[in-house]
Amino acid sequence: MGAGNGDIRYEISQNAYIKLVLHALNHKTKAVNGVLLGRLNPQNDAVLEIVDSVPLFHSNLALLPPLEISLIMVEEHYASQGLGIVGYFHANERFDDVELGNVAKNIGDHIYRYFPQAPILLIIKSLKLYPRGKTGAP
Repeated sequence: MGAGNGDIRYEISQNAYIKLVLHALNHKTKAVNGVLLGRLNPQNDAVLEIVDSVPLFHSNLALLPPLEISLIMVEEHYASQGLGIVGYFHANERFDDVELGNVAKNIGDHIYRYFPQAPILLIIKSLKLYPRGKTGAP
């Protein structure tokens, strides 16, 4: 029996996390997006393993034809590795924008139709200012 969305545990690999964060940081003043690749754990379908991420765009996120072509190409490339598109990541243009916009919701909904456990990961580009000599680290 499959797990419901509330019962799913998401595990993201370091490689997947680094790629999506670097994509967001590399385009600090632009909205960025991409897909999460992975699979349900073969021994426990309540665990979604996110093993990679593929950055897609950093401008014109709402253009549907390039997005659809990108999703097909990503699916075909990673299928041989037993991976599929299992989620979506998005970072807004402004660091203080913490809302998931309509474009991100629509793309997430599209992925959800094919993979109901799909999460949307919203990356917050927060700005932190520290006094000189203080990093905030313990």
